[in-house]
Amino acid sequence: MTQTNNRFFDEIGRLMNDAAGAAQGVKREVDTVVRNQAEKILRDLDIVKREEFEAVKDMARLAREENETLKARIVALEAKLGGASEATSG
Repeated sequence: MTQTNNRFFDEIGRLMNDAAGAAQGVKREVDTVVRNQAEKILRDLDIVKREEFEAVKDMARLAREENETLKARIVALEAKLGGASEATSG
């Protein structure tokens, strides 16, 4: 009788393990499908990746800095030209 019970519980245990393995396989498949759909939706929305955003942000910062430098040079040159025209007109 105890041997029959053990065999019964062994079979139940084996079935539970098989069911758990199958459930994990289904979960992995569902995760993959959901991830692929999410990636497709993000691609369709044309959303930029973080790395691309950071690169463009750095480029904009450098352009602003260069613009400020050029503005300062223009102001200095205009002051020089203004001083030169005042000296020749005076």
